[in-house]
Amino acid sequence: MRRARGVALIIALVVVALATMLATRIGAQSALDQRRGATLLAQEQAFQVALGAEAWAIEILREDAERSKRDSLDEAWATPLPPIPIEGGSVEGRIEDLQGRFNVNNLVKPNGVNNVKNEAMFAVFQRLLARLQLEPKWASLLTDWIDTDTVADGIDGAEDGVYTGLTPPYRTANRPITSTSELLALPGFGIERYRRLQPFIAALPVGTPINVCTAPGEVLDALAPSLNAFGQDAKQLSSNRQKGCFPLAADVKSAIDPLLSPEERKLIEPMLAESSKWFRGTIIVSIGTTELTLYSLFERNPGGYSRVVLRTLGTE
Repeated sequence: MRRARGVALIIALVVVALATMLATRIGAQSALDQRRGATLLAQEQAFQVALGAEAWAIEILREDAERSKRDSLDEAWATPLPPIPIEGGSVEGRIEDLQGRFNVNNLVKPNGVNNVKNEAMFAVFQRLLARLQLEPKWASLLTDWIDTDTVADGIDGAEDGVYTGLTPPYRTANRPITSTSELLALPGFGIERYRRLQPFIAALPVGTPINVCTAPGEVLDALAPSLNAFGQDAKQLSSNRQKGCFPLAADVKSAIDPLLSPEERKLIEPMLAESSKWFRGTIIVSIGTTELTLYSLFERNPGGYSRVVLRTLGTE
């Protein structure tokens, strides 16, 4: 009898222990499910708020097109949206003129499927790299990544033969890129070089001009060799732009004309503009512990209305 009572007690203890473990497991799983559900709900709410802010950006660009034919940094679209309270969090954002950057796809000429090297814009990109203290060889490597031929661009270029020897192997795109992050596919380029170059470049359709009203001094001075008219004093450049478009396209042409050959002028000067059609909206939404960043690429048509060409979450 004593032995039976001892066995029964042990069994009871085991049952209680199992029940406790099961209850704890159920409670923990339930709490995890609730938290996961709350996070998913907050993410969906944040995304919907971001889409609303995206629509606001499109309206701002439409109103700007009605007021002015130029796009400069003194206009409403260029003023960042400070954090605005919403239920459970906040939303903020900004609009950037991507045509104020060097379009890396302009390294080739707009010849349809047979994209060939644009010598003038290639030289501009090499000068931009030098001003940012980056090796000029990356211009050749990027040109080979974009163009459709299979011949390496000089001693610094690289076609499929180089990339297929890497681990893991891959091939060149042989087409214009859609994101500047593709530069990280160039062998040895690395994240540090990308972070230094990224604020000055964009990936837009081939033939897209540069808006001189919004381009940084480094990009403007790279338009011609030995040009130091705009990038020496960033603070003064910013101050001048608070009053409107500065410099004007005519001023830039006057500055670069004596420094370029007739062939270079023929290719570069038509690429200078004072208005833009390509913008990027960056929208940051915080709800509770959830934060969502939406990058939206806008194309504004001649009527002033914009369409969203590309959306990315978290990374540019």
